[in-house]
Amino acid sequence: MRLISTLKSELNKLFVFELKDGNRVEAVFYRGDTLCVSTQVGCAVKCPFCLSGKEGLVRNLTSEEIYVQYDLLKDRVPVKRIAVAGIGEPLMNYSHVVASFWKFKKEGLKVSFYTTGFPHRYLKELIRLPHNGLTVSIHSTRKDKRKLLVPHGSPLDALIKTLREEIASLSKTKKKKISLAYLLIKGINDSYEDLDDFAKLVSELGVGATLLYYNATGSFEPLSKKEYEEKFLFLRRYGIRVTLSTRFRRDPLGGCGTLITNRN
Repeated sequence: MRLISTLKSELNKLFVFELKDGNRVEAVFYRGDTLCVSTQVGCAVKCPFCLSGKEGLVRNLTSEEIYVQYDLLKDRVPVKRIAVAGIGEPLMNYSHVVASFWKFKKEGLKVSFYTTGFPHRYLKELIRLPHNGLTVSIHSTRKDKRKLLVPHGSPLDALIKTLREEIASLSKTKKKKISLAYLLIKGINDSYEDLDDFAKLVSELGVGATLLYYNATGSFEPLSKKEYEEKFLFLRRYGIRVTLSTRFRRDPLGGCGTLITNRN
Protein backbone atom coordinates (compact mmCIF):
# COMPACT_ATOMS: atom_id res chain seq x y z
CA MET A 1 0.00 0.00 0.00
CA ARG A 2 1.33 3.41 -0.94
CA LEU A 3 0.31 7.04 -0.98
CA ILE A 4 0.04 8.12 -4.61
CA SER A 5 -1.45 11.63 -4.49
CA THR A 6 -2.56 14.47 -2.23
CA LEU A 7 -5.33 16.93 -3.06
CA LYS A 8 -5.84 20.12 -1.10
CA SER A 9 -8.55 22.70 -0.58
CA GLU A 10 -8.58 25.64 1.82
CA LEU A 11 -10.04 23.34 4.49
CA ASN A 12 -9.20 19.70 3.80
CA LYS A 13 -6.38 17.50 2.59
CA LEU A 14 -7.44 14.38 0.67
CA PHE A 15 -5.01 11.47 0.34
CA VAL A 16 -5.32 8.75 -2.30
CA PHE A 17 -3.81 5.35 -1.49
CA GLU A 18 -3.13 2.53 -3.92
CA LEU A 19 -3.47 -0.98 -2.52
CA LYS A 20 -1.37 -3.94 -3.57
CA ASP A 21 -4.16 -5.17 -5.86
CA GLY A 22 -4.29 -1.81 -7.67
CA ASN A 23 -7.51 -0.56 -6.10
CA ARG A 24 -7.55 2.94 -4.62
CA VAL A 25 -9.15 4.32 -1.46
CA GLU A 26 -9.10 7.73 0.20
CA ALA A 27 -8.57 9.36 3.58
CA VAL A 28 -9.16 12.98 4.57
CA PHE A 29 -7.37 15.16 7.11
CA TYR A 30 -9.59 17.91 8.47
CA ARG A 31 -10.12 20.23 11.42
CA GLY A 32 -6.39 20.35 12.01
CA ASP A 33 -6.31 17.13 14.03
CA THR A 34 -8.62 14.46 12.56
CA LEU A 35 -8.00 11.77 9.94
CA CYS A 36 -11.06 10.20 8.33
CA VAL A 37 -10.15 6.67 7.18
CA SER A 38 -11.79 4.18 4.83
CA THR A 39 -12.69 0.60 5.76
CA GLN A 40 -13.72 -0.91 2.41
CA VAL A 41 -13.06 -0.57 -1.30
CA GLY A 42 -16.50 0.71 -2.26
CA CYS A 43 -19.65 0.21 -0.22
CA ALA A 44 -22.56 -2.24 -0.44
CA VAL A 45 -25.09 0.11 1.17
CA LYS A 46 -25.16 2.31 -1.98
CA CYS A 47 -26.80 5.40 -0.51
CA PRO A 48 -27.82 7.51 -3.55
CA PHE A 49 -26.46 10.71 -2.00
CA CYS A 50 -22.97 9.25 -1.44
CA LEU A 51 -20.34 8.71 -4.14
CA SER A 52 -18.49 6.05 -2.13
CA GLY A 53 -20.95 3.29 -2.98
CA LYS A 54 -21.67 4.25 -6.56
CA GLU A 55 -19.91 1.15 -7.93
CA GLY A 56 -20.94 -1.14 -5.06
CA LEU A 57 -18.56 -3.10 -2.86
CA VAL A 58 -15.28 -4.42 -4.28
CA ARG A 59 -13.77 -5.85 -1.09
CA ASN A 60 -13.03 -5.28 2.58
CA LEU A 61 -9.81 -3.65 3.72
CA THR A 62 -7.65 -5.61 6.12
CA SER A 63 -6.98 -4.19 9.58
CA GLU A 64 -3.45 -3.38 8.40
CA GLU A 65 -4.75 -1.48 5.37
CA ILE A 66 -7.03 0.56 7.62
CA TYR A 67 -4.24 1.31 10.09
CA VAL A 68 -1.63 2.10 7.42
CA GLN A 69 -3.72 5.04 6.20
CA TYR A 70 -2.73 6.65 9.49
CA ASP A 71 0.76 5.19 9.65
CA LEU A 72 1.75 6.65 6.26
CA LEU A 73 0.48 10.10 7.24
CA LYS A 74 1.36 10.48 10.92
CA ASP A 75 4.62 12.29 10.13
CA ARG A 76 2.94 14.53 7.54
CA VAL A 77 -0.07 15.81 9.47
CA PRO A 78 -0.70 16.12 13.26
CA VAL A 79 -3.30 13.40 13.73
CA LYS A 80 -4.88 13.21 17.18
CA ARG A 81 -8.26 11.75 16.23
CA ILE A 82 -9.45 9.03 13.87
CA ALA A 83 -12.90 9.18 12.28
CA VAL A 84 -13.94 5.81 10.87
CA ALA A 85 -16.16 7.56 8.37
CA GLY A 86 -14.52 7.21 4.96
CA ILE A 87 -15.40 4.80 2.17
CA GLY A 88 -17.31 1.72 3.35
CA GLU A 89 -19.70 0.55 6.07
CA PRO A 90 -17.57 -0.29 9.14
CA LEU A 91 -19.98 -2.90 10.51
CA MET A 92 -19.78 -4.90 7.29
CA ASN A 93 -16.05 -5.33 7.91
CA TYR A 94 -16.29 -5.49 11.66
CA SER A 95 -13.46 -7.86 12.63
CA HIS A 96 -10.88 -5.84 10.70
CA VAL A 97 -12.31 -2.52 11.88
CA VAL A 98 -12.14 -3.58 15.54
CA ALA A 99 -8.58 -4.85 15.14
CA SER A 100 -7.55 -1.48 13.67
CA PHE A 101 -9.47 0.33 16.43
CA TRP A 102 -7.27 -1.23 19.10
CA LYS A 103 -4.16 -0.31 17.10
CA PHE A 104 -5.31 3.30 16.98
CA LYS A 105 -6.07 3.28 20.71
CA LYS A 106 -2.60 1.91 21.40
CA GLU A 107 -1.23 4.98 19.60
CA GLY A 108 -3.17 7.20 22.02
CA LEU A 109 -5.66 8.33 19.37
CA LYS A 110 -9.32 9.18 19.97
CA VAL A 111 -11.54 7.15 17.66
CA SER A 112 -15.09 7.87 16.50
CA PHE A 113 -17.37 5.86 14.21
CA TYR A 114 -20.03 6.60 11.61
CA THR A 115 -22.35 3.77 10.55
CA THR A 116 -25.73 2.95 9.03
CA GLY A 117 -26.10 0.37 11.80
CA PHE A 118 -26.04 -2.97 10.00
CA PRO A 119 -25.42 -5.81 10.86
CA HIS A 120 -27.15 -5.23 14.21
CA ARG A 121 -25.12 -7.74 16.20
CA TYR A 122 -22.02 -5.69 15.48
CA LEU A 123 -23.80 -2.42 16.24
CA LYS A 124 -24.47 -3.78 19.72
CA GLU A 125 -20.76 -4.49 20.18
CA LEU A 126 -19.71 -1.17 18.67
CA ILE A 127 -21.93 0.80 21.05
CA ARG A 128 -20.04 -0.69 23.98
CA LEU A 129 -16.51 -0.17 22.68
CA PRO A 130 -14.48 2.57 24.44
CA HIS A 131 -14.92 4.89 21.47
CA ASN A 132 -14.98 8.67 21.53
CA GLY A 133 -18.14 9.03 19.50
CA LEU A 134 -20.66 6.99 17.53
CA THR A 135 -22.98 8.46 14.90
CA VAL A 136 -25.71 6.23 13.47
CA SER A 137 -27.19 7.38 10.16
CA ILE A 138 -31.00 7.37 10.30
CA HIS A 139 -31.98 10.00 7.69
CA SER A 140 -35.66 9.18 8.12
CA THR A 141 -37.97 7.49 10.61
CA ARG A 142 -40.35 6.51 7.80
CA LYS A 143 -39.74 3.15 6.19
CA ASP A 144 -40.21 4.19 2.56
CA LYS A 145 -37.91 7.20 2.84
CA ARG A 146 -35.31 5.30 4.82
CA LYS A 147 -35.32 2.58 2.14
CA LEU A 148 -34.85 5.21 -0.57
CA LEU A 149 -31.94 6.89 1.22
CA VAL A 150 -30.26 3.79 2.69
CA PRO A 151 -31.30 1.08 0.19
CA HIS A 152 -29.11 -1.77 1.41
CA GLY A 153 -28.77 -0.82 5.06
CA SER A 154 -30.56 -1.94 8.16
CA PRO A 155 -34.35 -2.36 8.15
CA LEU A 156 -35.64 0.65 10.08
CA ASP A 157 -37.75 -1.21 12.67
CA ALA A 158 -34.91 -3.57 13.55
CA LEU A 159 -32.42 -0.72 13.80
CA ILE A 160 -34.60 1.33 16.14
CA LYS A 161 -35.33 -1.76 18.25
CA THR A 162 -31.58 -2.44 18.59
CA LEU A 163 -30.87 1.17 19.55
CA ARG A 164 -33.63 1.19 22.15
CA GLU A 165 -32.42 -2.04 23.74
CA GLU A 166 -28.73 -1.16 23.83
CA ILE A 167 -28.85 2.54 24.68
CA ALA A 168 -31.35 2.17 27.54
CA SER A 169 -28.74 0.65 29.85
CA LEU A 170 -25.96 3.14 29.06
CA SER A 171 -24.82 5.83 31.45
CA LYS A 172 -25.54 9.50 30.68
CA THR A 173 -21.86 9.99 29.90
CA LYS A 174 -21.90 7.18 27.34
CA LYS A 175 -25.18 8.40 25.81
CA LYS A 176 -23.59 11.80 25.20
CA LYS A 177 -21.13 10.10 22.86
CA ILE A 178 -23.92 8.73 20.65
CA SER A 179 -25.74 10.67 17.96
CA LEU A 180 -28.31 9.97 15.26
CA ALA A 181 -27.49 11.51 11.88
CA TYR A 182 -30.12 13.06 9.64
CA LEU A 183 -29.12 14.23 6.17
CA LEU A 184 -31.55 16.89 4.98
CA ILE A 185 -32.59 16.52 1.33
CA LYS A 186 -35.02 18.99 -0.19
CA GLY A 187 -38.43 17.54 -0.93
CA ILE A 188 -37.56 14.12 0.48
CA ASN A 189 -37.18 14.23 4.26
CA ASP A 190 -37.15 17.93 5.12
CA SER A 191 -40.79 18.46 6.16
CA TYR A 192 -41.56 19.51 9.71
CA GLU A 193 -43.56 16.30 10.14
CA ASP A 194 -40.46 14.27 9.25
CA LEU A 195 -38.30 16.27 11.63
CA ASP A 196 -40.88 16.01 14.39
CA ASP A 197 -40.72 12.20 14.25
CA PHE A 198 -36.92 12.29 14.21
CA ALA A 199 -36.72 14.67 17.18
CA LYS A 200 -39.06 12.48 19.22
CA LEU A 201 -36.85 9.43 18.62
CA VAL A 202 -33.69 11.33 19.58
CA SER A 203 -35.39 12.62 22.73
CA GLU A 204 -36.67 9.16 23.66
CA LEU A 205 -33.20 7.63 23.35
CA GLY A 206 -31.51 10.46 25.20
CA VAL A 207 -28.79 10.89 22.57
CA GLY A 208 -27.72 13.74 20.30
CA ALA A 209 -28.73 14.66 16.75
CA THR A 210 -26.38 15.44 13.87
CA LEU A 211 -28.16 17.46 11.21
CA LEU A 212 -26.14 17.00 8.04
CA TYR A 213 -26.07 19.32 5.05
CA TYR A 214 -26.26 17.58 1.68
CA ASN A 215 -23.25 18.05 -0.56
CA ALA A 216 -24.69 17.97 -4.06
CA THR A 217 -23.25 14.65 -5.26
CA GLY A 218 -26.20 13.28 -7.21
CA SER A 219 -29.72 13.98 -8.42
CA PHE A 220 -31.06 15.39 -5.14
CA GLU A 221 -31.38 19.06 -4.30
CA PRO A 222 -29.78 20.62 -1.22
CA LEU A 223 -31.57 23.06 1.04
CA SER A 224 -30.58 26.72 1.06
CA LYS A 225 -28.50 27.93 3.98
CA LYS A 226 -31.54 29.71 5.38
CA GLU A 227 -33.74 26.59 5.12
CA TYR A 228 -31.04 24.47 6.76
CA GLU A 229 -30.78 26.87 9.69
CA GLU A 230 -34.57 26.94 10.07
CA LYS A 231 -34.66 23.14 10.39
CA PHE A 232 -31.87 23.30 12.97
CA LEU A 233 -33.80 25.82 15.07
CA PHE A 234 -36.93 23.66 14.78
CA LEU A 235 -35.10 20.65 16.23
CA ARG A 236 -33.60 22.74 19.02
CA ARG A 237 -37.11 23.50 20.28
CA TYR A 238 -37.33 19.90 21.46
CA GLY A 239 -34.51 20.45 23.94
CA ILE A 240 -32.21 17.95 22.25
CA ARG A 241 -28.51 18.38 21.45
CA VAL A 242 -28.18 19.20 17.75
CA THR A 243 -24.89 19.42 15.86
CA LEU A 244 -24.65 21.02 12.43
CA SER A 245 -22.35 20.04 9.57
CA THR A 246 -19.04 21.82 9.98
CA ARG A 247 -17.44 23.71 7.09
CA PHE A 248 -15.05 20.77 6.72
CA ARG A 249 -17.94 18.36 6.15
CA ARG A 250 -19.45 20.73 3.59
CA ASP A 251 -16.23 21.08 1.59
CA PRO A 252 -16.54 19.72 -1.99
CA LEU A 253 -13.12 18.11 -1.45
CA GLY A 254 -13.39 15.46 1.24
CA GLY A 255 -16.77 16.51 2.60
CA CYS A 256 -19.51 14.03 3.50
CA GLY A 257 -20.41 11.75 0.60
CA THR A 258 -17.63 12.96 -1.71
CA LEU A 259 -15.01 10.21 -1.30
CA ILE A 260 -14.74 7.81 -4.21
CA THR A 261 -13.15 4.46 -4.97
CA ASN A 262 -10.47 4.28 -7.65
CA ARG A 263 -10.15 8.01 -8.31
CA ASN A 264 -8.26 8.65 -11.56
